[in-house]
Amino acid sequence: MRPDRIRARAKRASQEEDRPVSDTERNRATRIGQALHARLTPAILEIEDDSARHAGHAGARHAGRGPETTGETHYNILLVSGAFGGISRVQRSRLVHDLLADEFASGLHALSLTLRTPDEHAALAAGTAGA
Repeated sequence: MRPDRIRARAKRASQEEDRPVSDTERNRATRIGQALHARLTPAILEIEDDSARHAGHAGARHAGRGPETTGETHYNILLVSGAFGGISRVQRSRLVHDLLADEFASGLHALSLTLRTPDEHAALAAGTAGA
């Protein structure tokens, strides 16, 4: 995903919350994107900060985990990559979690993952278009 698209999502989220986009917010989303691009070369990568919906949630408070206390703790990720071919959904999820271990150590709390191969994504898109 292009960095400007990540920033646009962060900007929209901040406008909905009536707050400025923080450098940390841009940086976490950018770091997530870079980590996933480096290993999985995705055809599609969408990263959405969903932290505002979890305000007050125990995981959103960081509980002293790492230096970042800005609240960017929950993300939705759609990732379509040929690297997922031949591996199970559980293995895909473990792979992504392993790639983002540093982010979890610095305050990332939860991911909602949609992980597909290009063929799976195309089949779902074709099914939706025909409905």
